[in-house]
Amino acid sequence: MITGIIKNQIDQIWDIFWESAGITNPMTVLEQMTYLFFIKMLDDAQRQRESLDSQLDLPHASDDTFAYGTWHNPETNEDVPVNNLRWHVFKHMEPETMYRTVQRDVFPYIKTLNRGEDSAYSRFMGNANFLIASPRALVKIVDGIDTLEMNDRDTMGDVYEYILGKMAASGKNGQFRTPRHIIRMMVELMRPTLNDTICDPAMGSAGFIVETAKYIKDHYSADLMKKQYDEHFRNTMLHGFDTDQTMLRIGAMNLMLHDINNPDVAFRDSLSTDNTDCDRYTLILANPPFAGNLDYEAVSKSLLAIAKTKKTELLFLSLFIRSLAIGGRCASIVPDGVLTGGSNAHKTIRKAIVDDNRLEAVISMPSGVFQPYSGVSTAILIFTKTGAGGTDKVWFYNMNADGYSLDQKRTEIAENDIPDIITRFHALSGETNRKRTDQSFFVPVEEIREHGYELAFNTYKETVRKIVEYEAPEVLISRAAALSARISSGIQSLHELIHNN
Repeated sequence: MITGIIKNQIDQIWDIFWESAGITNPMTVLEQMTYLFFIKMLDDAQRQRESLDSQLDLPHASDDTFAYGTWHNPETNEDVPVNNLRWHVFKHMEPETMYRTVQRDVFPYIKTLNRGEDSAYSRFMGNANFLIASPRALVKIVDGIDTLEMNDRDTMGDVYEYILGKMAASGKNGQFRTPRHIIRMMVELMRPTLNDTICDPAMGSAGFIVETAKYIKDHYSADLMKKQYDEHFRNTMLHGFDTDQTMLRIGAMNLMLHDINNPDVAFRDSLSTDNTDCDRYTLILANPPFAGNLDYEAVSKSLLAIAKTKKTELLFLSLFIRSLAIGGRCASIVPDGVLTGGSNAHKTIRKAIVDDNRLEAVISMPSGVFQPYSGVSTAILIFTKTGAGGTDKVWFYNMNADGYSLDQKRTEIAENDIPDIITRFHALSGETNRKRTDQSFFVPVEEIREHGYELAFNTYKETVRKIVEYEAPEVLISRAAALSARISSGIQSLHELIHNN
């Protein structure tokens, strides 16, 4: 957890972007802040290596990010001392000199680091643009960032989560960020292991990958000391794709700040023919885009073969089925329309999940979960790819509260169903005798088929109607007459009082 002091520091840096730098788009603020984080982290990491080399009386590495000597800037056709491009050097320059150095030299230089050798983040720096408009604003921002201890990855991971939260709270670009506690719940439900190969095909800010990595570190710290598991965790376990270069940079920085430096993060339209993933992953965690429509020509034919549709929320479910290995599991957020939609495509994809694979759970969430930027009602589908059916009964849960108010403010409250959901999901044998009037219960697959494969909680719940007995009409009329008489008597008394005076 970050302290109130660090939050205040971040708030002040954020305000400088708005007030002094003239940048009011939250996404742009986050992007520019991310660039500067990266520049400082590169220098901090090299300074640590240099300090260790000095202690061991070793020569400095010639392949360091900021190798000694000069760098030829192709944009200005000038040779620049590489040492001047380092954070701890340019932060002491005069404002005008610092601004010119960062804008003209540092940014073009870090764009050359996209060989993939430094981090996943550096691979997406090619089209980075420096947008801070004045030396005065840059000095303030650099001073603010310089106060952050960026070598503590746990703290910096929390710092970045806080910044992402500010972006969501602004009401802009929030579609890229699933609430952290919902992601954490989904990871806890799926319990990833060191044997998993995990993917989010619409990764956004990489929240699912980050939380999965944190879960692995927390639960398998001893096993990660073994080479085979450590190499898998760092290089081949985690995969994420997106079609937005800005979000890829933001997501890759989020991963780097959580000490995940070499995940398979790439620019890819997961629904297109460019994505050939098939029978590959053992776990998919995702919150794919809702309410999008694509032309058939832009979509992989193998996805259309599962369900012919232009709707992205249905196409992503087809993608999950195709991409999972047999026995692979999926937990995905879907809009309520997926659960009840009456089109052929809606019914086909639900039928494929229920009849051709094993649907395990449907967790309905209240509509305020994605406030302040969306009031859409959603649910979590959990299923396993079998390719041969296996659904015998499905567990339904109706989440009423997630620990936060369901209005625009989303303030923390005591009511929270998430711990109960996790506990019950991992002890489903105890759910067998639950009634349809309860908050969770099983529904046999035959009943789901009878209802056209509808998957809404309300379709199967039992509503208890209380018998309310009212008084006889004669009694109510008599009472109304008595009341009317009292009112008339009161009015008469007022008339007499006025005339007597």
